[in-house]
Amino acid sequence: MVDRQGPGGRRRYARGMTVPELRRTLRTGDLAAVALAPGAAWLGVLRHARAVGAAILPIDVRLSRSERAALIGTAQPSVIADEDGVRRTEGVAIDPAIHLVIATSGTSGHARLAELPAMAVEAAVMASADAIDARAEDRWLSCLPLAHIGGLLVLERHLLLGAPITFRRRLARSVIARIGDARFTSLVPTQLTRLLDAGADLGRFRAILVGGSGVDAEVANRVAGAGVRVVPTYGMTETCGGVVYAGRPLAGVEVRASRWGELLIRGPTLMRGYRLDPAASVEVFEPGGWLRTADGGEVDDDGTVRVHGRLADVIVSGGEKIWPAEVEAALSSHPEVAAALVSGVADREWGERVVARVVPRRPAAPPTLESLRDHAAETIARHKLPREVIIVDRLDRTSLGKIRRR
Repeated sequence: MVDRQGPGGRRRYARGMTVPELRRTLRTGDLAAVALAPGAAWLGVLRHARAVGAAILPIDVRLSRSERAALIGTAQPSVIADEDGVRRTEGVAIDPAIHLVIATSGTSGHARLAELPAMAVEAAVMASADAIDARAEDRWLSCLPLAHIGGLLVLERHLLLGAPITFRRRLARSVIARIGDARFTSLVPTQLTRLLDAGADLGRFRAILVGGSGVDAEVANRVAGAGVRVVPTYGMTETCGGVVYAGRPLAGVEVRASRWGELLIRGPTLMRGYRLDPAASVEVFEPGGWLRTADGGEVDDDGTVRVHGRLADVIVSGGEKIWPAEVEAALSSHPEVAAALVSGVADREWGERVVARVVPRRPAAPPTLESLRDHAAETIARHKLPREVIIVDRLDRTSLGKIRRR
C-alpha cells in the first residue's frame, strides 16, 4: 500500500495486492471494493476507475474482517481488492456513470450505500473550489479517512483540478509544522480542537473546511482569535459531502425547509440512490428531486441555512422542542466541561426530560448540575436546561468525530 508523505515519498503495497493488478482487472460496469491504506496509490485507482467506467467502494482498513464481510455482502461488488489480493466475484454490475459508492451508516450503525455519479462529484469539487477560491496550484493536506466522502473529495480535487496533495495519516503540532506549502485541508472538529490545543500554526492555511459535525462556540472563538479561516460545512454522503459553506449553499445547490422543519436539498451534487435498495432510494427523495436530510433546520430570508440537528434526536419536554446540539454547545462552553452529550429520557410529568452526559476537564472535580444550569442559562432558555447530569469518562464517537447518540 502507498504511504507517501508528500513528494519523494516511498510506495508500499499490502501483501498480495498491487494497484497495477487492480487496474488490469477493472472493467466497465464493475464495482470494486478496495481496502487500501490512505496514500497516493488511491489517485491511480480513482483515475483508472473513472477512465474505464467502473465504480469504487472504499473499505476502511480499520474494519475487522467480519465488518468488512458484512459491508461487501451488502454491496455485492464484482471486484475485491485487499491484503489477500485482487479477485473477481459474482457481484452485481453498476451503471458506468457511477464513480463512487460510499457507506453512509452515520450514527445509526445501519449501512446504506450511496451511489455518487462522476458528474455529481465533479459538480461538488468545482462549486467548492469557487466558494473558497482554491486554484489548481494550491496544495491540499489529506488527513481524513478515505472511506468517507470528505477524505475522498481531497483526492478528487487532484484528479479534477490538478491540485497537489500531501498525505498525513496522523495530525500533530509537529506534523503541521512540516506540511510545506499546503494551503487547504478538510478536518473534523475533533482534529481541529486537538490542533488548537497543541498550539499548531494553522494560520498558514488559506481555509480549513470543517465537517462531520458542528463547530461549537468555544472552538469558533478560538479560531477567530488565532486568525484562522475555518469554514464550517454542512452536507452528507448523499450530497457528495458539504454543500453549505458557512451557512451559504454552494452554487447550483438549493436548500429549503419542509413544513415539518426538515431540511431538503436539491442540486447537481446529489447521489443517484442507495445501491440495491430501491425502497430506501424512493423514500429519501421528495417530488421534484428534493433529498430528505432527516435534519431539522430553517432557511432565513437571505438564504442562510441554519441546522438544528437530527429530527430523530429532538427532545419534546413539556410540549417544547429542544435540540440537543444547542444545549450541548451551551454546556460545552462551561470552563469545566470537556464534552457533552444531551438526550431525552421518558418522564411522567414532562413527557421527556433533558439529561446531559458530561466529560469533565478535571475528573476529580466535576461540575455540578446547578453550575451547569446557571452557566447554560446565560445563552439558552431555562426550559431547555438539563434536569439531570451524568458524569462520564468519555463519549463514544464515530471515526469522523460524530457522537454516537444511540
